[in-house]
Amino acid sequence: MRFKPSEAALCGRVAGWEPWRKMRRGRDPIPKRLGAAAAAVAREHGINPTSKALHLELKKLKEFVQSARATKRTVPPTPQFVELMTPPTVSECVIELEGRHGKMRIQWRGMTAADLAQLSRMIIEQTRFRSRRR
Repeated sequence: MRFKPSEAALCGRVAGWEPWRKMRRGRDPIPKRLGAAAAAVAREHGINPTSKALHLELKKLKEFVQSARATKRTVPPTPQFVELMTPPTVSECVIELEGRHGKMRIQWRGMTAADLAQLSRMIIEQTRFRSRRR
């Protein structure tokens, strides 16, 4: 069960809140030190109870909490894992063709799929062309 502090206890945690409130004129902005203190209390006791105790708009208190979090982390975290990209391995392809007139062996290194497709088209076109001529 969570302990619910009284409004007086929460106001007392934010030193200078009541004197500032009595001395302020109109809609003076809340000093940064008071906003940071209110954000610290809100992180410990919750935003809603703190905003009620300090008679502060919920949205304004949320802004103080967010800005306090944003300023804390100035140094980026050290990476725990770094992936090193290695160059792709060189692929090798061997094509052996055998026909009436003999055998042919093609050995190719560093071939891509597009290269293999183009070579296959050339071989097929040559065999079609020769078979039509006869």
